[in-house]
Amino acid sequence: MRIPKPVRTFGASRRDRIAWFVALPVGVLASALLIVPGGSLLPTVRPWLGLAVPPLVLILLWRRSRIALLAALLPLAAWLAVFGGHLLPDGDAPHDLIVVQHNAGDENPDPAGTVRTLVADAPDLVALEEITPEAVPAYTAAFPAEYAHHTIHGTVALWSRHPLAEAAPLDIRPAGLGDDWNRGLRAVARTPHGDIAVYVAHLSSVRPGPAGLDTARRDDSARKLGAALAADPNKRVILLGDLNATVTDPGLGPVTAHLATDGSDFAFTFPAVLPIARIDHVFARSLTVTAVRTLPRTGSDHIPIVARLRL
Repeated sequence: MRIPKPVRTFGASRRDRIAWFVALPVGVLASALLIVPGGSLLPTVRPWLGLAVPPLVLILLWRRSRIALLAALLPLAAWLAVFGGHLLPDGDAPHDLIVVQHNAGDENPDPAGTVRTLVADAPDLVALEEITPEAVPAYTAAFPAEYAHHTIHGTVALWSRHPLAEAAPLDIRPAGLGDDWNRGLRAVARTPHGDIAVYVAHLSSVRPGPAGLDTARRDDSARKLGAALAADPNKRVILLGDLNATVTDPGLGPVTAHLATDGSDFAFTFPAVLPIARIDHVFARSLTVTAVRTLPRTGSDHIPIVARLRL
């Protein structure tokens, strides 16, 4: 019986060789980009490289090139190896503390609504960035009475269910910026589980430059933050902040050398209209960040995250 043309077996041919020469370089390149860390831009787009695989597979299926199809599956295998675990639900992860991190936006028109979103999970700590002096009264009034403990330094703030001690600004200014650049603080939260040093930081933004993305100021801030974390006498430390980098960005090396997070790349926080990367983070030392997820959008250009931590 004659086999209908559309379902014939894949066969080796000139068509196969052409498809192979197209698919193999794409597969190897995409796999390398997924596995090998890069600069500031590559870690941001790495989770999205998997989107290149389905169109390539469909084209090769249409061309009926089995050998080239195997090459095209290389990036899919690499993507699953790097990110596949993050597709599994966290469930109700065991935890001792809940914390919320949010760049609230200096043009946020609804502080009260923002606060309602942030406290919906009854977190122990809420860290905010881009809090302008004009907006401080609105945020202070919006937090429920159980968050009576708070500290604000420059444009970063921390609200807590637990008493705060040793609250002070943290100097993470990049070189060349003046005293009006205040985007870091440190306090000690007196929790039922013991004292925990809590940092809130907003690192410098990454800016386009003549040679590509300019990360010099952000990296300088990260080095100063990392030095402070390394010198902190407290065993338990939590860092919340807009770090303007993804977890795998080498620029965060001075931070990740001392603290860890859950490693998920899928709780995307920026930009809010179409989130493509998580640049807002919760890191910890001597606590385990067991889960991170996003909260509903607020009036900010960032999306808030909530994290669960276990001692």
